[in-house]
Amino acid sequence: MLRQLSTPRPDWQTRAHEFGFNFHTMHGEPYWDESAYYQFSLKQIEQDLEDPTAELHQMCLQVVDAVVSDDELLKRFSIPESFWQPIADSWQHRDPSLYSRLDLAYNGNGPAKLYENNADTPTSLYESGFWQWLWLEELVDNGQLPRQSDQFNSLQEKLVHRFTAIAEHYQINNMHFACCKDTDEDRGTVQYLQDCAREAGLLDKFVFIEDIGLGESGDFTDLVDQPIQSLFKLYPWEFMQREDFAPHIQAAEVNWLEPLWKSILSNKALMPMLWKLFPQHPNLLPSWFEDELHLADESKLVKKPIFSREGANISVLEKGKTILHADGPYGEEGFIYQAWYPLPQFGDNHTLIGSWLVDDQPAGISIREDKHAITQDMSRYLPHIIL
Repeated sequence: MLRQLSTPRPDWQTRAHEFGFNFHTMHGEPYWDESAYYQFSLKQIEQDLEDPTAELHQMCLQVVDAVVSDDELLKRFSIPESFWQPIADSWQHRDPSLYSRLDLAYNGNGPAKLYENNADTPTSLYESGFWQWLWLEELVDNGQLPRQSDQFNSLQEKLVHRFTAIAEHYQINNMHFACCKDTDEDRGTVQYLQDCAREAGLLDKFVFIEDIGLGESGDFTDLVDQPIQSLFKLYPWEFMQREDFAPHIQAAEVNWLEPLWKSILSNKALMPMLWKLFPQHPNLLPSWFEDELHLADESKLVKKPIFSREGANISVLEKGKTILHADGPYGEEGFIYQAWYPLPQFGDNHTLIGSWLVDDQPAGISIREDKHAITQDMSRYLPHIIL
């Protein structure tokens, strides 16, 4: 695993706007960064990332199976009691999932370590599935990369196939898509998924989360009062389960993407549960609930809110004292603790790998790097190659 310097394409910003990549720069800071790329061997990809991703995913599904039938565990996951049975029903019905992203620490040697599972609303999908592949093609074509350069990236193909399968499962020919207003990155991600759904033969309609209404018959509706029967929502279940419309979710009978059972996988309580079910697994970090800290024999720990996003409210503790902290609005529902395992450093850059799954199958990787040890929303995105 090498970090290689690269000359950016002179017209890449123009190309980005042509292809709808409007969040390549955010708040005046670069998000997409092609001044360097990461290089892997095929063995590193297949044995150290792809195979463990598939295995970790199946382990996570075993956690879901254990949690949905155990009230005490559902409490530990801070899931509102009114959703326990709907989540269990969603799991028993095997409501189909679209995608997930596992965040991994990996330096090119030894086993990758799972930090968390972004199983409900993972972003960086457009830049992973399409934009970095376009970067690869153009650099190979202009001779900047060797002809044999490849990329671990079957995301777009798998997304299209998965939308086809989901449409067949629910026997539908159209789907609504939603995200919040004033979020260019979320809107770009959802637009990309709309494109994939359209390629799969679905009719797609967009509505902002804030514009979804409740009809007299109990249906959720869009701005033209059309009932929403199937919805991809880039909006987390932990928010939805606590808002005013929450009591209407079950009666509305929406085909949700992601499904309700993803409430368990996208929850940081997943990590201590994985450690309980699969102790000493080489791809896991020791993890504990707050009331289990007496079991931790680590002098350095990472404290994570049960619900949090983009690295917010994560702290690093050494001998009980906070030595690093990221601000944010999360933590009310409690925390879990994970053994400290630092991201690899390439120069001043701390590097995190996101390993994607579509239809339960590994589908590619994304790479984020930051000058700081905690990856956050403004951390840069860099492409990768296999050589």
